Amino acid sequence: MTSSWLSRRSLVRGSLAGAALAAAGSAVPHTAVGLGRRPLDTRALRAALSDLAHPEATSAQLRAVRDTDRWHGTAGAADTASGRGPRPGDRFRAGSVTKAFVATVALQLWAEGRVELDAPVGRYLPGLLPAAFARITVAQLLDHTSGLPDHRGLPDLSTPEAVLRHRSDRWTPRELVRTVTHDPLKFRPGTRQEYRGINYVLLALLVEELTGQRYGAAIDARVLRPLGLARTSIPGADPRLHGSHVHGYLRMTDGSLSDVTVYDQSSSWGEGELVSTVDDLTRFQEALFTGALLPPRATEKLFTLPPDSVRMLDGGPARYSTGLQKATVNGVTLWGKTGETFGYRTRVFATRDLRLRFVLAYTPTPVAAAEDMTQRIVSVLTS
Repeated sequence: MTSSWLSRRSLVRGSLAGAALAAAGSAVPHTAVGLGRRPLDTRALRAALSDLAHPEATSAQLRAVRDTDRWHGTAGAADTASGRGPRPGDRFRAGSVTKAFVATVALQLWAEGRVELDAPVGRYLPGLLPAAFARITVAQLLDHTSGLPDHRGLPDLSTPEAVLRHRSDRWTPRELVRTVTHDPLKFRPGTRQEYRGINYVLLALLVEELTGQRYGAAIDARVLRPLGLARTSIPGADPRLHGSHVHGYLRMTDGSLSDVTVYDQSSSWGEGELVSTVDDLTRFQEALFTGALLPPRATEKLFTLPPDSVRMLDGGPARYSTGLQKATVNGVTLWGKTGETFGYRTRVFATRDLRLRFVLAYTPTPVAAAEDMTQRIVSVLTS
């Protein structure tokens, strides 16, 4: 494996960055370099998925495709009370995979001529940000090069007990935006890259301004209904998962296990609220990569990183494009999105030509879980 998964969690669920594979270079060709014509190693995949001790998790589910081979596997229990295993139609919280849906709608609006990517966001959302932030463009929100400062005034959710105490907190998107308006920009917009959920809070507000709809309604009209993603939704004020679903749990400091499935997602507004299924995310991934949702010039934006001169804050190469992120493992370049919220973790990645693709959804119980599960799965798939 040439790169390692870097798991990072911010102080607020609304900015859960999930994990990313540090990777170098720019957009790859349409063919999947590094992939031989080998079938899926289902025995190794099952072993990798079934290890629910590293990290501790109550369930895991994987749908993987390699050329003409397809495999779906599960481990653990969707609900520890009943012991029922997870199913591909079970709903779960997909966290920051939401951003890929928001970016899709933003790119649709750009393709329709309703927004300019190089225009300052203040043109569309006047008065929302301080005047000093006026230089930030829509494109810089989309690829996380905005330079917005850190949040102030958010609760510390570093312990499972704190998570439970704050699970019913209500936030408005404008309250979330105000938490990043107290300090100067971290860097000149467009010169560095730092993954920030608040970028997509602003983009969701932009979608609402341009469409006259709630951003969830815009996603429903433009993505969910056209693709028939009937079990995917933006839940809004509803803290519950309905119908057949996977429960999320956290391990308390006293060793007990607490169910955190019911959780107000308003602190993830616009960037981490999505509820979906393995089946629906597989269908979305295919539609997005094949151009079913976007015209060619907009689809190309999904696979275009900032210039080589733009580096992450840690000095590494930029790895976020418009709505997606890039990962290179064992010489295979993948594009996709991570998602994370307390009790849930989702990984949706594919080669650009879809020869290799997977949707992994599992339910780790630590507040900050190691990325062992993803490492095992990706290592098998790219070997």
